[in-house]
Amino acid sequence: MKLKFDVVGKHQPDPYIFEDVGRLYLYVTAPRGVEAYSADDLFGVWHFEGIVASFDGRYEYWAPSVTKIEGRYYLYVSCSTDDEFQFMHAAVADSPLGPFTNPTCFYKRFSIDSHVVETEKGLFLWYAEDNTDCDRIGTRIYVDKLIDPLTPAGHPREMIVPTMDEEIFKRNRFGDDRDWHTIEGAFWFREGEWQYVMYSGGCFDNESYHIGYAAARSDETDLTKVYFVKHTKDGAFDPVMIKNEFEEGSGHHSVIKYKGQYYAIYHGRDLGGEAREAFAEARTARVCKLHVKDGVITAERYPDHV
Repeated sequence: MKLKFDVVGKHQPDPYIFEDVGRLYLYVTAPRGVEAYSADDLFGVWHFEGIVASFDGRYEYWAPSVTKIEGRYYLYVSCSTDDEFQFMHAAVADSPLGPFTNPTCFYKRFSIDSHVVETEKGLFLWYAEDNTDCDRIGTRIYVDKLIDPLTPAGHPREMIVPTMDEEIFKRNRFGDDRDWHTIEGAFWFREGEWQYVMYSGGCFDNESYHIGYAAARSDETDLTKVYFVKHTKDGAFDPVMIKNEFEEGSGHHSVIKYKGQYYAIYHGRDLGGEAREAFAEARTARVCKLHVKDGVITAERYPDHV
């Protein structure tokens, strides 16, 4: 089901949901800066709050996320300059609506799709970057410990890698007969004895674009030491979400436990809606129930209700 917004014609790629002091916030990808929305109820009307972060000389703000640490708000987002393509940055504010200022660059390389979490062992950054020194080359998910909210330890561990053709972003992408794979958009959470990392796989414009997950039954709180097993059905592709009879491009999501129920907030495109050529701009934020139990996640999706 699509979320309700008070503006017409806006899109919400890569929606990240954040709850603070009884109010909900949504941060999305945008070209000129991080755009945000707020609401007092998940199923109420979301108000467009405008741009909450924009840094000098940078553009194309991808997949922002926000967390609150010791009373301050930290934004993690990838952006580009004329010489850099999608480097991860962090910025800080005194409000969930910013302005987020004083950006710090985390990695001098392609690094996208942040999710910062805190466990008993400290802060950890989930993100995606490329690896070409492997059989299935492409983008995959890493985790790095943070020394503090603005300083990565710089020793990331590769956590979830491509293993199947449904995760191919583009065949023969660079003309060398190697297919490029993509696993990105990590979101970690813990429920009971289990830890989960959900992610998007493939290309947003492919039939196989999907949301999947990996799980670990573990009480280890140093997330660089947890071994996550990718979910399959007897070794075969078995996504949580994929194109169905009413939407396509269902991917890059965040998760919230709201009033005791898990929900995925994800982007999608109406099946038969705007032209495929405009897909990147046609992604709107949607919500569905997630059922999480004993290492298994399933989604319950409907076009007009949850």
